[in-house]
Amino acid sequence: MQKSFPLVLSLFAALALGGCASSSGDSTLGYYWQSFRGHMGIMGAAKPVQDWINDPSLKPALRERLALAQHARQFAIDELALPDNASYRRFAQLGRAAAVWNVVGAPPYSLKLHTWCFPVTGCIGYRGYFAEADAKAESERLAQSGQEVSVYPVPAYSTLGYSNWLGGDPLLNTFIGWPEGDFVRLLFHELAHQVVYAEGDTAFNESYATAVERLGVEKWLSEHSSPKAQTEFTTSEKRRAEFRTITRNARAALAQVYDNGDADTTDGRAQLEWEKQRAMQAFHEAYAQQRKRWITEDQVKPDQLTNLDRWVREANNATFGAQGAYDDLVPAFIALFEQLGQDWRKFHAAVKDLANQPRAERQAALIALMQSTPPQTAASAEPTGH
Repeated sequence: MQKSFPLVLSLFAALALGGCASSSGDSTLGYYWQSFRGHMGIMGAAKPVQDWINDPSLKPALRERLALAQHARQFAIDELALPDNASYRRFAQLGRAAAVWNVVGAPPYSLKLHTWCFPVTGCIGYRGYFAEADAKAESERLAQSGQEVSVYPVPAYSTLGYSNWLGGDPLLNTFIGWPEGDFVRLLFHELAHQVVYAEGDTAFNESYATAVERLGVEKWLSEHSSPKAQTEFTTSEKRRAEFRTITRNARAALAQVYDNGDADTTDGRAQLEWEKQRAMQAFHEAYAQQRKRWITEDQVKPDQLTNLDRWVREANNATFGAQGAYDDLVPAFIALFEQLGQDWRKFHAAVKDLANQPRAERQAALIALMQSTPPQTAASAEPTGH
């Protein structure tokens, strides 16, 4: 479940940049303008949750979900020490299936994501657009430079708290109807971005927020949810976990190929390409076997696997690289949470301290946390799959 924040942290930042060209060829001013206009469109469509609930014409299912959202919002404050602010206290119907569309890219023989650099957020490994056509146009420009590219829909994003003076990031129709467990975990993830943000370190930021969502949803389901919602989440999480194992193995295999290969010579590139295709074939075969087990043993209907089928079919260095940003460091953050006695305030404070360290020191600290975690703890903290 991937998320994003579009780079619209303030109108002043957007207007201060001028019209210089970005690395991908479109004007920076044009990009910021579409971001500002798109975000303000969402803000303008939002109104207080209670106003929606009081509307007698509102469908009962949506009224019930909005009430649950406010319960989960208060839980995030009281139990997870997440911000008590204006975010997720309003709701907007966007009339579309995604909040934004992200563009990611990576070289032919690397999982390192292409980065775009901006004020406040630093350099990050994706770029968000409020119109799918604009995202596809950017991906085409990036592909022309030789990058492998991917465009994917994003149901929610965080403005890191910068929009709270405008009413806060709202709940959206793009995720309001998700199963309860998935819905509340997304709220926790986006709120976590408002607690800690390390400039230019996508993997750190997303892995921290992913750890918060996984720990938070576990607590929510055990204390505030129905048996039906718990069973539903456990079933879907098992499938995500098994998929994460397959993709993590594929990322490791590809990384080994690229690290040991030689792209500087014709023969070296030919060998790299052959080994890359072999690793990709192994990935597709592993997924096909797991897919068969889901259908025959778990009674999963094929139409429930449509999104995973598409992800596998379109998988490339960019999609693997983007997934790794949300996955790879999660065990370190969960280990830190356990070391601090599962104290949320101490945990957030420790992560803030890490965010303030130089990137190399921060990375070394996270690696040490993972290496110090007993195997059984790591396995339970980081289920196998996505």
